[in-house]
Amino acid sequence: MTELLVRLFVKDNKNVEDRKVRTSYGVLSSIVGICCNIILFAVKMMIGMVINSISVMADAFNNLSDAASSIISFIGVKLAERPADKEHPFGHGRFEYLSALAVAFLILQVGFTLFKNAIGKVFHPEAIEFNLLLIIFLCISVLIKIWLMLFNRKLGKRIKSTVMIATSADSRNDVIVTSATIISAIVSGATGLNIDGYIGLLVSVFVMLAGFNIAKDTLEPLLGEAVDRDMYEKVSRMVQGYEGIVGTHDLIIHNYGPTQRMATIHAEVPNNIDFEAAHETIDRIERDVLQKLDIFLVIHMDPIEVDNEMVNDKKRMVLEVILGLEPKASIHDFRLVNGEHQINLIFDLVLPYSYTKDMKQKLLSSIVEELRKEDTRHQCIITMENSFIAEE
Repeated sequence: MTELLVRLFVKDNKNVEDRKVRTSYGVLSSIVGICCNIILFAVKMMIGMVINSISVMADAFNNLSDAASSIISFIGVKLAERPADKEHPFGHGRFEYLSALAVAFLILQVGFTLFKNAIGKVFHPEAIEFNLLLIIFLCISVLIKIWLMLFNRKLGKRIKSTVMIATSADSRNDVIVTSATIISAIVSGATGLNIDGYIGLLVSVFVMLAGFNIAKDTLEPLLGEAVDRDMYEKVSRMVQGYEGIVGTHDLIIHNYGPTQRMATIHAEVPNNIDFEAAHETIDRIERDVLQKLDIFLVIHMDPIEVDNEMVNDKKRMVLEVILGLEPKASIHDFRLVNGEHQINLIFDLVLPYSYTKDMKQKLLSSIVEELRKEDTRHQCIITMENSFIAEE
C-alpha cells in the first residue's frame, strides 16, 4: 500500500534529495494522516459518548490532535519549500522544524487536558457499558495506527525527515494508548471493576511524553547539533582525497533544514605549496562537495611543515604521549619553535565534552610533565578545545 501511494502521488520518487520531491512526500504523509485520524476521532468520540468512557474519548481527542498535527505539518512542509530570498539567503527549510515544534506543544496541551479529566474520573468514577462493537473497532483502530506508524517511518527514513519519524513515533504511542483502552473496556466488562480513570491517566501521560519527545527532537537541530560521525568521516575523507591536502579538522555543519546545510572545515596544506595552486584545489573541493553531498562548504587553509623531520618526529612524540593519557584526544595545527635552550611545542588539543575544567587541568599537567621527561627544553603552548563530533 505504501509503495502504491508513493508511485501514485510522488513524481520522480527516487530522487529524494530534490526539494520538490521531499515536499511531495511530506504532503502525502500529511494528507494520509489527516484522513485516517479524523475518521478515527469521529468514530471513537461517538462510541465514547454512547458508553460514557473517558478513556475512549481521551483516545479520540488524541486522534484529533494527530489530525491537527498533520495539518500543521502540511503547512510547515509547504512553507519549507519556499526558495531563498534576500531576507533568508539560506532558504526556509527550518519551517519544517518549527511546524514540528508547534505539533509538540499541541500534543502537550491535549495531554494535559486529558490528564485533568482523568483525575476527575479517578475520584468520581462513572459506570461503563461493555460493548463488543467497541472492542472490535478499537482493534481495527490499532491495526490502522500500526500501518500509519510503519508508513511514516518508511517515508521518514527515505527522505531523512525528523518530522515524519516523530510522527511515526507518535503513532506507535497511539497503538499503546488504544491497546490500554481495550484492556480497560475488557476488564470492566468481565469483572465490573472500573479502571477507566486510571487508564485515562496512562493515556494522558503517554500523550504528554510523545509531545515532550517531539519537542526535544525538534529543538536539537534548531539549537545546533554536533556533527554526525558518519557525515564527519564522509566529508573529511572526500576533502583529504584531493592532492595537496595533508589532513583536516574542525568540521562544523550548520543545518538550515533537511536539505540545506552549510559547513566549514580546516584543511592542512604543505607550507611550501604554490598558493595559487592550493587556492584552485580548495575551490574545486568546495564545488565538488556542493554537487555530490549538497553541502555548501567553506574551507580554511592551514599551512603545515611536512618536510621537516624534526617537526614530524616531535609531532609523533607529542601524539604518542597524549594518546597514552587520553585515547579519545586528538591534536592539530602543530608547530615547532626550536631554540638552543627551549623548544616550544605549539598545538591545539581536542577533547571530548565530558571533560570538566579540573579534568582538563589535570590532563594538561600530565602532558607537560611527560613531554618534559622526553626533553627538559620542551615548553608547551596548548590551546584546548572540544570536539564538534557527536560522541558515541
